[in-house]
Amino acid sequence: MRRPILILALCCFVCAAASAATGRVIKVLPQFLDLKGRHALSPSLYDRDAYQAYLRAHTNDVSGMRFAVQWKGSGANAPLKLRVEIRGITHGDLPPKIVLEQEVKPGGWFSHWVSLPLVGDDYKKIGEVTAWRASLWDGDKLLSEQKSFLW
Repeated sequence: MRRPILILALCCFVCAAASAATGRVIKVLPQFLDLKGRHALSPSLYDRDAYQAYLRAHTNDVSGMRFAVQWKGSGANAPLKLRVEIRGITHGDLPPKIVLEQEVKPGGWFSHWVSLPLVGDDYKKIGEVTAWRASLWDGDKLLSEQKSFLW
């Protein structure tokens, strides 16, 4: 009677230990940054959206962009990699492309937010962002992605 219970417990332990990493990209918010590096003037979501509309209309006040990515992951032994690929306006044959990456630690019951800034020379090189893709990686395995309409 003990042997089947021990075998069942061992099988459950092996299956739990061999589970692969899971994760997903929940939401991506591309946001303009003003000359002081702010994406909003107050913590209000309404004010943030109004300020983003202002920055979209007044491009001289924009110093860059940030991609706020909401993600969730579990089951990985090593840190996961969050990657945002950005395409700009075409100036010749191919559009310029920039890749922003950040290692993230999975775990917890809730989702997490990560901000990946696109500022300085990289922002000037891209010009206007036309398409983006945010993806979550476990080594070389793609776990999840979200992409813009034009990707």
